[in-house]
Amino acid sequence: MNPKNEYVPAPADTRAVEIPRELAELAEMLSKNTHEVWARTRLEQGWRWGETRDDARKLHPCLIPYEELSEDEKTFDRNTALETIRLILALGFRISR
Repeated sequence: MNPKNEYVPAPADTRAVEIPRELAELAEMLSKNTHEVWARTRLEQGWRWGETRDDARKLHPCLIPYEELSEDEKTFDRNTALETIRLILALGFRISR
């Protein structure tokens, strides 16, 4: 395995994939669920809400409902959701209700 300083991430290039309008709702649902899974995992690990992040004390200001997150914090989850949808489409899969 390469040392950490030699690691070069190589995600699939999905820049050319356009997400259809009808999947915008799905992207937001995935984004919210991404946050919910992250928060549940943190809480199970003994983390709790804190005004500022403190790894030693396991405090995190984002342990709140998705709707209460700042737009900047939501953007992190949205990017994950959007990249997931783009990769699914780039691989030739179809998403339908």
